[in-house]
Amino acid sequence: MSLLQVENVSVQFFGLKALSDVTFDVEPGQVRAVIGPNGAGKSTLFNVITGYVRPNEGKVVYDGQSVVGLPRHVVAGRGMRRTFQNGGVFSELTVLENVLTGLNAVTASSTLGIVLRLPGAGAAERRAVDEAMSLLETMGLAGLANNVVGDLSSGQQRLVEITRAMAARARLLLLDEPAVGLSSSERDRLMNVLRDLAKDGVAVLLVEHVIDLVMAVSDRIVVLNYGEVIAEGTPEEIRSHEAVLEAYLGHG
Repeated sequence: MSLLQVENVSVQFFGLKALSDVTFDVEPGQVRAVIGPNGAGKSTLFNVITGYVRPNEGKVVYDGQSVVGLPRHVVAGRGMRRTFQNGGVFSELTVLENVLTGLNAVTASSTLGIVLRLPGAGAAERRAVDEAMSLLETMGLAGLANNVVGDLSSGQQRLVEITRAMAARARLLLLDEPAVGLSSSERDRLMNVLRDLAKDGVAVLLVEHVIDLVMAVSDRIVVLNYGEVIAEGTPEEIRSHEAVLEAYLGHG
């Protein structure tokens, strides 16, 4: 059964259609990518799914319930988490503290108690730190745990944001351009992490311009152009799809 269903979603801004009749679904343990040229509607689609934009038409159903019109924190609390194209880290906090904020929603303690090492901080806080450090190890960031995030490279900051989203134990993880600023080795690590998440049953919805990464990790791909779905299928099917080659990959 699908965890996320996007059904006939259309969005207009000042009379101009940003999305037109977009339909697809994402199953648990599946990596689904959304690709397309700049301006194709990818970020608008993410914003609709996560409650930042309300569609003019259509439905977004998550875990069997409509999430259109629900407050964003309510949607996030049900296990849908996202990253942002322009980053969403707390630059003044350390790497570890950033990840601990992601654990706050699923830990029987407060982030403040952990970060400030308050006297009441106990076993739950120690377990949270251990879990955060384990995630940082997975992402190759353990050695930077005590570094202030604002001092890191843009690629490292992106990995911190992804780690924080993972820390919230998302059932559906939406990643907006996660490979921006990453080195080749960091991209390889990201690909491995996405595969492992899928093996653990996490559904991943990915917007990405790095086609090699998309083709390597995706089970299914949706291609948008001018707000419309022009193709949908496996990486092999998309790679040779004539409309995709013309609209996105730049081939005739």
